[in-house]
Amino acid sequence: MNRCKSSVYILLFISALRINSVYSQELEPRALTNIPVGMNFAIAGYAYSQGNLLFDPALPLEDTDAKLHMLIGAYARSINFFGLSGKMDLIVPYGIGDWTGVFTGIDTATSRSGFGDLRFRLSFNFLGAPALKASKFRDYSPGRISGFSLQVIAPTGQYYPDRLINLGTNRWTFKPQWGYAWNFEKWIWETYASAWIYTKNKDFWGGNELRLNPLFALKLHGIRKLKKGNWFALNVGYGIGARGYINDERKDNRISTIRLMAVYAIKLGKNHTLRIDAKTGIRFEKGADFNAIGLSYQYNWMRRPKANE
Repeated sequence: MNRCKSSVYILLFISALRINSVYSQELEPRALTNIPVGMNFAIAGYAYSQGNLLFDPALPLEDTDAKLHMLIGAYARSINFFGLSGKMDLIVPYGIGDWTGVFTGIDTATSRSGFGDLRFRLSFNFLGAPALKASKFRDYSPGRISGFSLQVIAPTGQYYPDRLINLGTNRWTFKPQWGYAWNFEKWIWETYASAWIYTKNKDFWGGNELRLNPLFALKLHGIRKLKKGNWFALNVGYGIGARGYINDERKDNRISTIRLMAVYAIKLGKNHTLRIDAKTGIRFEKGADFNAIGLSYQYNWMRRPKANE
């Protein structure tokens, strides 16, 4: 394979990772909301995303496009973290995607289906959100809340080192995040700062080594509480960084994008919630222009306390 073609395909893979980052740069409102200790959540979701993959214009690759279906299964539980309110959650993604493009005047296409990388997160609120049992939670009134979380993404997803596009990343990722929330009568304002820290992929396509600098993100959420437990949110996030290196050779592929999302959550009963969201991405340097829609169902439950509790 000639050097030009090799460079094109390496950038193709990095851009495919950016499509995966559409979901990794979550715009997740209400992550700081305090809930009673011992509450469990089971979540099933679906998301569809379509957008252009953007490359160095000097390369002979154009008209690239990706269509990605994501199925999400998740479990979360609220915990007492040394007297502070905390949560643990586990997310398992499954993806089905089609990628198309024109390489040196020839139409090319590929498809993938399989599991993505497993995600685990631990979070706790260290200001304004004590750990409370359900019996004491009714007297709690939220004000200003601040918290920290650490998400770990394990290299468990489908990955073939001899293929250019994969649903797994073959590396560990660590995401520390700090957040702060202001609670008013009917509004919640939240802001977050986070960093995505990547280990090396030492089995990158063609026997190469892929290294990415950290990706930094800032997010802002405005959440409006409605009647009967319903709510909606408008969200914006900005991400910058994640410049790639192939065998320590620097690539011109730093990400600089904005994410916009609107969410509407409908309470279907005491334990059931349906959530609908729409998302779009806008690039400034490199990254993907895309549109996405999502639908998720959440069921929550708690163990009934004993008489002496």
